This record gives sequence, C-alpha cells and structure tokens, in this order.
Amino acid sequence: MVFIAILIGCIIGAIVGMNSPLIPYTVSGYLAIGIMAALDSVFGGIKSVVQKNFDMKIFVSGFFINSITAVLLTYLGNKLNVDIALAAIVVFVGRIFIDLAIIRRYYVEKWTNWLKKRKEQKG
Repeated sequence: MVFIAILIGCIIGAIVGMNSPLIPYTVSGYLAIGIMAALDSVFGGIKSVVQKNFDMKIFVSGFFINSITAVLLTYLGNKLNVDIALAAIVVFVGRIFIDLAIIRRYYVEKWTNWLKKRKEQKG
C-alpha cells in the first residue's frame, strides 16, 4: 500500500517537475535541503513498513516538519554566514544509507528464505 503511494507520488512529482518553470538559483539550495529531508522521511517510512511499525501520522508529520525545519535552518545558516546546509546533507544522506541498509537486509533475507523453501519443495 505504501509502495503504491510512493510510486504515485513519484509519478506525479515527475509530471509536475517536467511542466514547472526552472527554479531560481537563489532558492535551489533550500529546495535541495528540503528534498533531502523529504527523502530521509520516505526511506524512514519504508524502513518502518519493513519493520512492521509504520504509523501514517508519524510519517506525515515527520515528512513536513523535517523538510520545513531543514529549510528554515538552512535559511538561518545563510543569514549567519554559516554553512549549515552541508551538515544537514551529511546527516540526511547518512540516515538514508542506514535505512537503505536495513531495507536491503530485509529483502535479501526474504529472498534467501524463499529460495530455501523452493529448494526444499523440489528436493
């Protein structure tokens, strides 16, 4: 169910992205941080589904609050002349890789167990 929602969201995002005007350079940094925060939430949601503890309220609130907070911190960092965006990118990418490792491990184990069952049924 969640995977279908993610797929539909990606398709809608791609269609809107192809038909939208170019983003000005002055706001592209904020958009990049917002996207990284949103992707972190998406991969965290997928990890929660895999671990069977997904909660839609937590996902939606985390998606928007993380994205907005990341953009606001980036704005504050720009006003203070401190590159907070770089630290945020490092944290978000690190968390995305951790979530991907958990998701990958789950599906590798699931596939391995499926192969074992299939081999036992044949032999």
